[in-house]
Amino acid sequence: MDSASVAHGAAPDGITGEGPSSAHPPESSSSPAAAGAAPPPPSRYESQKRRDWNTFLQYLKNHKPPLTLARCSGAHVIEFLKYLDQFGKTKVHISGCPYFGHPNPPAPCACPLKQAWGSLDALIGRLRAAYEENGGRPESNPFGARAVRIYLREVREGQAKARGIPYEKKKRKSNC
Repeated sequence: MDSASVAHGAAPDGITGEGPSSAHPPESSSSPAAAGAAPPPPSRYESQKRRDWNTFLQYLKNHKPPLTLARCSGAHVIEFLKYLDQFGKTKVHISGCPYFGHPNPPAPCACPLKQAWGSLDALIGRLRAAYEENGGRPESNPFGARAVRIYLREVREGQAKARGIPYEKKKRKSNC
């Protein structure tokens, strides 16, 4: 497995479109398929979550010095996200680039390719869930650390400025 699999194919489409009927198979013991049949294959989201989790564990194992999950912090998670940038496909213009702030630049430039904010956000959501499913306590979840949330916000804002597209908070409906 390569680390690029963490970032690519990591679309929210694995989350949406999965209705309750696909999450819970019918409980009919009279059905011939229910007797001795293999469990249904995991959903796209569950498969991606497992791949992401295994990739993160491999990253910890290859870390210098190697890290255990128990010693992993929000800083290590941010380091992992920065490591993933090398596999990114999103052009992020630097402030000195003549195309900085232009959503559709007319020509190529030498700015780096990085992971898109949406991919990182979805990845953190899956890893946060996987951590708890694998025995981690919610209060010690490094994927939910304040530093990680701040980092993701900075990535989102930086990419929005680089493309000239503001991310605006969704307005809440008032109950008046």
